[in-house]
Amino acid sequence: EIKSLENGYHTLTVKKLSVKDSGNITFEAGDKKTSAVLTVKALPLLFKQELQNVEAEENGTAKLHCVLTKHGAQVEWKKGSMALHPTEKYEMKQQGAITELLIHNLQIEDAGTYS
Repeated sequence: EIKSLENGYHTLTVKKLSVKDSGNITFEAGDKKTSAVLTVKALPLLFKQELQNVEAEENGTAKLHCVLTKHGAQVEWKKGSMALHPTEKYEMKQQGAITELLIHNLQIEDAGTYS
């Protein structure tokens, strides 16, 4: 939004900033121009809702989920220190800020700490 104020002042307001908005901003008036650098810092990724402990029955499906402060953030699921990848066993879903891990056909050896 650009506004012209009295005494020759002009303002530029950029709303809903994202990191992609970073860069040079230039204002030109006739043969004169001035520039400034706009740097938009990314907000930290935080948990709005953390993972909760889950109990499920053998041969069933367990669902772990958490809610993040950013939509579409890149996530990695782990069991202990082992990174998990999508398979028939592990199904990973992400919609907006909600990310889920479904563990299918549960067996006793699936018990453990997931993150």
